[in-house]
Amino acid sequence: MGWIGWALLAAVFAAATALLTKVGVAHIDSNLATAIRTTVVVVFTWAVALALGKHGELRSLDRRSVVFLVLAGFATGLSWLCYFRALQLGPVARVAPLDKLSVPLVMLFAFLLLGEKLTLAEMAGGLLITVGAVIMVLG
Repeated sequence: MGWIGWALLAAVFAAATALLTKVGVAHIDSNLATAIRTTVVVVFTWAVALALGKHGELRSLDRRSVVFLVLAGFATGLSWLCYFRALQLGPVARVAPLDKLSVPLVMLFAFLLLGEKLTLAEMAGGLLITVGAVIMVLG
């Protein structure tokens, strides 16, 4: 399967995550809920890595990769803590679109920090996502 298939599956699972989380945080502190979810993610992903025999590659990791993955882990944790709290306080149909503003932000940061080029169609898409999220939140 190519990257488009994997990206579509990620979107389906992200949608399921939002709905399941909204129900899951109804009667529990959002930080505790995030800790429970994160524990499941850690156990599940290590099980997959071990089952596929990828754990042996740990010895060959370069320092730069590890530093950036650790930083990405902190960013993920902060994102999840904020997302769970937002879901606890607000309607999932409005929280999820705001969370998806990460898409145009990634596009902007990839352009500014990584030097990735953006086509006119990509810029228009990012703008539409932004406008759509604002309309959904204010509507």
